[in-house]
Amino acid sequence: MTDVTLYLFDDHRARRWAPLSLTRPVGELLHGCLTLRQRAEHVFGTECLGHVSRTALVGFDEADAAPAIRPDDVAPTGTRILLSSRAVVDVQEFEQPSGSSRIFIEGAPAGWIIADGDPLPPEAWLRNPEAEPDESPRLELDGMILGHPWDLIAANDERITRDVAHFFRSDDATPGAHRIGEHNVSLGIGATIEPGVHLDLRHGPIRLDDGVTIEGPARLTGPLYIGAGSTIFGGAVGTSSIGPVCLVRGEVAHSVFLGYDNKAHDGHIGHAFVGRWVNLGAFTTNSDLKNNYRSVRVWTPEGEVDSELSKVGCFLGDHVKTGIGTVLNTGTVIGAGSNVFGGLMPPNAVPPFSWGSGRDFRDHRLEKFLETAERVMSRRDQELTPGVTEVLRVAWGKTAGRRAQ
Repeated sequence: MTDVTLYLFDDHRARRWAPLSLTRPVGELLHGCLTLRQRAEHVFGTECLGHVSRTALVGFDEADAAPAIRPDDVAPTGTRILLSSRAVVDVQEFEQPSGSSRIFIEGAPAGWIIADGDPLPPEAWLRNPEAEPDESPRLELDGMILGHPWDLIAANDERITRDVAHFFRSDDATPGAHRIGEHNVSLGIGATIEPGVHLDLRHGPIRLDDGVTIEGPARLTGPLYIGAGSTIFGGAVGTSSIGPVCLVRGEVAHSVFLGYDNKAHDGHIGHAFVGRWVNLGAFTTNSDLKNNYRSVRVWTPEGEVDSELSKVGCFLGDHVKTGIGTVLNTGTVIGAGSNVFGGLMPPNAVPPFSWGSGRDFRDHRLEKFLETAERVMSRRDQELTPGVTEVLRVAWGKTAGRRAQ
């Protein structure tokens, strides 16, 4: 089939995935060994040309990501696939319909295939596909639709195991490392493991992508994915997805680091989602279990929601920084661009672009924030692009009212 284009869309739920969706499309979040976009590209066999998202994200142009676009920017001709950014489609064989069809995943509406000559669904349908009429032919696919940001964490272990089995089937030799368990170790080009590293493969595989360095002594526990160019300096790191060019030391478990994150010192991060360009000061630690062992409630833009999970850590937006000794409570949400320091536990919901300690916060001055972000990114040979700069400016302005409360 020719002239097939793929687009991901953020529906009304994805657009409220605080703090992650404020500064990036949900399709650019890491789940397993791939971002949600990369997984969709593989399943449908074509490049994603854009994320149909909030107007405030239009212009997002991060390197190695698909841009955020308006609905009018979707191709008017050819076969167009519109898939929910919350959809996690299993790798599977299926026959792509020749005519327009609705995509369903495990019985839930997840998007459309629009044949050449047929009109695109109205923008209102993209915002709330569950509410729209179900009259088109159906393409039923295996997978799942994520409901909340904490689902990215709860389902991550199984997704890593599936991804390694499909994409990285080799079992590579690891001379000098101590191995226990029967699952595989997959090494990308130039990945190195120093002598004395312990690989626990009893519960899942380990994938180290291109250029990864594991310094000894360290204990890696599968299922685990370490992204290209990342370095583990030591400690116990496992059951997590670590994105590209991260520096990690200490204890990390059941977490996702999106990429270009710096946790180069000791401290515990568990059942957490860490956005891009986050710097965690030495001994930054989060709780992921309440003392009464009850389910954790998490702040959302609609108010607190019961996660129905007993293990939930923290959610840190892009460009968050913590000072040394920062302690975060279960379910803490820290908005993008915030700088939390002073050793006092912050509240469970810190508005974006906040600066301060404990409960004493003020505005993180926009120009100073952008200057720091540009300096941080240049140290990793990355550019703060004009599009992302504008997204950050708009986000700062739109969230000013929350910081004033």
